[in-house]
Amino acid sequence: MLELAKGYRLKRSKLYRYASDAVDHGLQYAYRDRRRKKREYRYLWQIRINAASRASGITYSRLIEGLKAAQCIIDRKVLADLAATDIAAFNKLVEVAQSALKAKAAAAPAKA
Repeated sequence: MLELAKGYRLKRSKLYRYASDAVDHGLQYAYRDRRRKKREYRYLWQIRINAASRASGITYSRLIEGLKAAQCIIDRKVLADLAATDIAAFNKLVEVAQSALKAKAAAAPAKA
């Protein structure tokens, strides 16, 4: 237990009782944050995609809907990377999504 607490400050690295508590808390936080990290990254990707898509004249939800309608299988991680690094490729995907949305609207029957 004291080996795991190496690097902690004051009593937490020297005395078993305090080291044990510190290590237990540290392991709990590590377990929780391994799951939280995945959520936070997806949230960050969504923000990046939304910002780039709004600059291109479409909302995030319409972009994702259009890409699904075009059967373009691309995940949000790659989409966010394209939005940040290669705006020309991202704009091509926006065009694909917009054309798929137009085709989807044309194929839908008119409501009376």
